[in-house]
Amino acid sequence: MITTETENMNPAISHPPSPAPLFEALNRYQHTMVLKGAIELEIFTHIAGGAKSPAEIAVLCNASERGVRILCDFLTVQGFLTKSKSQYELTQESAAFLAKQSPAYMGTIADFIAGKDALAGFRDVAAMVRKGGALEGSSTIVPENNLWVQFARTMAPIATMTARLMAPIVSEPGKRIKVLDIAAGHGMYGITIAQRNASATVVALDWANVLEVAIGNASKARVSDRYSTIPGDVFDVDLGGGYDLVLLPNILHHFDAPENVRLLKKIRAAMNPGSSVATLEFVPNDDRVSPPIPAAFSMMMLARTERGDAYTFKELNSMFRDAGFVQSRAQALPPSPQTLILTEY
Repeated sequence: MITTETENMNPAISHPPSPAPLFEALNRYQHTMVLKGAIELEIFTHIAGGAKSPAEIAVLCNASERGVRILCDFLTVQGFLTKSKSQYELTQESAAFLAKQSPAYMGTIADFIAGKDALAGFRDVAAMVRKGGALEGSSTIVPENNLWVQFARTMAPIATMTARLMAPIVSEPGKRIKVLDIAAGHGMYGITIAQRNASATVVALDWANVLEVAIGNASKARVSDRYSTIPGDVFDVDLGGGYDLVLLPNILHHFDAPENVRLLKKIRAAMNPGSSVATLEFVPNDDRVSPPIPAAFSMMMLARTERGDAYTFKELNSMFRDAGFVQSRAQALPPSPQTLILTEY
């Protein structure tokens, strides 16, 4: 083979750059909407129920055989299905999270993550970056925002998984504890603690319309007698006092550091000495580009908030110390991509 002098000096030049990553990235919106459509058609549920061929699946979801075949092939390419000849099977993840027969079914989260409000936040990324925050009409920090009712109704399955990972660490079974669940949403973090500790009482704080969902979930979990609520904005309402544990699930990333310190000082004033705060967050490493899911979460906050961010552990620890707390510690919660931050009074 004949090579040029330049190629001998730099072998990488013999492998020209590929446009494939560019093509793939620009088409990735299809991945989102195809998965959302497959969930709506109950493709995974029908396959779990025994339908394997495009013809069998098409009958059950009232769709064209051609459409189902193309959709299922695409899902196979994306790793959500496997295919042998003309027969489809679920992957382990699809069987666990996308088939309604599974107790861990999470298909509802597509309605929030890939809903019209979420997509609208990315309608003009260049403008969003120039501004440094959410475009007009895209911020989620709006009083009584019905978006959070949708969040509470659709995101409960994935939150329940994380809550069950967190509860054994903080619930202290048999010990009488008073728990404040801030930005409770669906309520599953506090409810799961109440289920594990029959001596725990939980106070859930969120907008009144959102708390209706949490109250319903508490009733289903049979902990209503130990479950009360505070409706309103956490920055404005009276939190009460005497709390032994405060839950901060996915709220600090909505605000900048000074606002978070202000909130944490208010929380500390409502806590008993020796109590603790359990914070759930997407926590990137100090390089802010790893691990992938927590690192990428900053872009979501750029699109959906005025000044929010995905904070590193060092940044979160600094906020807590500025608010008067002692040292925090981080604990991974696999397989969840989130991190539990435990902070003592």
